[in-house]
Formats: sequence, structure tokens, C-alpha cells
Amino acid sequence: METLLENETDYATIPTPSDSVFTAPLQRPSHVSEDWLEPQSSYDSDDDSVWNDLYARQMNLLPGRACSAFMQGLEKLNLDRGGVPDFKEISEELDRLTGWSVVAVPGLVPDQVFFYHLANRRFPAGNFIRTRETFDYIQEPDVFHDVFGHVPMLTDPVFADYMEAYGKAGWRAMQYNRLKALGALYWYTVEFGLILEEGDLRAYGAGILSGPTEVQYSVEAKSPNRIMLDVDRVMRTDYVISDLQNTYFVIESFEDLFHRTEERDFERLYQRLPANFTYATTAVIDTDDVLQIGTQEYSLRGGLGSGARPV
Repeated sequence: METLLENETDYATIPTPSDSVFTAPLQRPSHVSEDWLEPQSSYDSDDDSVWNDLYARQMNLLPGRACSAFMQGLEKLNLDRGGVPDFKEISEELDRLTGWSVVAVPGLVPDQVFFYHLANRRFPAGNFIRTRETFDYIQEPDVFHDVFGHVPMLTDPVFADYMEAYGKAGWRAMQYNRLKALGALYWYTVEFGLILEEGDLRAYGAGILSGPTEVQYSVEAKSPNRIMLDVDRVMRTDYVISDLQNTYFVIESFEDLFHRTEERDFERLYQRLPANFTYATTAVIDTDDVLQIGTQEYSLRGGLGSGARPV
């Protein structure tokens, strides 16, 4: 049985996907090698000011909405030291806690490079920060999304193990050309996941935690569905890229998340998964363990493009 962890595979080199595997056609900049790593940028006072203002805004919103592991991670890493954090300093603390590090990349990296770094407990962080003009939303993840949104969760030992296991799962997903399905699992957990803490919904996904609107919408709004996580269901479900999510999947604990994925026979699952998604972003199916069937009012009123209120 092939689970999320593939212990017999050598993860020391970047995997090479075959021509039949559907991957994003990203052009490697001439100044980086095959691992896409580069030195961390030198940020100026304007960049540091953007970081500080983004940090302050989120910290006004997160208490009571972000999970405890994330809030504790912020404290452990002291990300409020002023300006864009130094990756070397963060990595030293992360290495002590969970054996992870943060590495600088110019932006989005190819799937196989991303898997390679995660499998070796390195988190690739965008080496740029948004401008004042894109302060509220930027589609390509910047250093604030990556470091503020993702890195505090890597201080949690169980979640850190899940991220490594996810990276290792990429090898087998490429073999079966099911990167799209594996990407849905990342989207609905690492980026937009919710967790129950003492019966209350809290966010642990970076896409939620790094933005002002979704951190409130995800745990409080009536529009979205909230469904307990089922790995097979999630990997068959489409997702929203440039707007608030229509559905969130909820876990009971990070141990629950790790075991539900680590123990799943992914080889068999990949053989059975269709190339395209089975379920729409708004779908609720008979086998779902539903916490809330959303009204979908936000989506039905046109979402972001129409100026609909995120209710």
C-alpha cells in the first residue's frame, strides 16, 4: 500500500516529471539554478512599512479566529520584530523547534521544485512584498503571505510533519498525473483549512490568516459550506482561486489531519481519480459530514466582482 509517506523514495534530488504530466509552464529566471533558490532580498523602509502595517492589521483580526497553534507560532518566531523578517533568523528558530527552514525564491516555483523543498523541510517563500496599491489583495503569494501566513504553523510538530509528507506525496502524484487532485488537498488544508478548537471554528490556512476579509468570513459568515474533512472528497473538489471560498473543510486536530492523509492508500486513490474535478465548489453530497450548509449568498450575488457583501 502506497500512503502519503513514500519511505522507499530518494528525496535528495528534484524529481523530473514526464512530458505527459500537466504542470504549470513556469520559466526559470537565469540567475537561479534548478532549485530556484536565491539570496533573500534587501528590503527598504517602504517595504518594511508595508510589512508592519499588514502585520498590525491582521493582529487586530486574528484573536478568536486563528487557531492556537498559529498564534503560538507567531510568538515563538517573534515576527513582530519590525520590518520584513530575516529568513536566517527565522530558520534558526524553526530548525530548533521542528527542523524546518525558510528559503527565498523569486516567486511561484514549479510543482516538482516545491515538492522537493517541502520533502526536505524547507519552505519556499516569495522574495518580494506587495505594494501599497496591492495592499489588500495580491494573487501571487508574496513574503507576507508566505512568512506570516504559513511559517508560524511550521512551529507545530504535527503540522510540520504533515507538510513534509505532503511534499513527498508529490512524487507519486506526478507518476499518476494527478497534481490537480493533490493541489486541491493543499488548497483546502494548508491554504484554507479550518479546525475545531473546543467546539469553535478557527482558521489555520495561510490564505485565510494573511488576509483581512477571509479571516472573518471563513469562521463567521453564513454563505459558505463547512464540511468535515474527507481526503477522497477534498481531492475531487474544485476550488475558488481569486475570491472567497464557497466551501471550507474542517479538521478535529492536526493529528487527525496527519493520520487521515498519511494512512490513506494514495496509489489506489490516484488510480481511481478522474483527471478533472467531480464536485463543484458549492457542492454538498450525501456522504458529507456537514457542519453548515451555506446560503451561498455571497457567490450568488456575484462575489468580489459585483461588490457583494461577504456575509
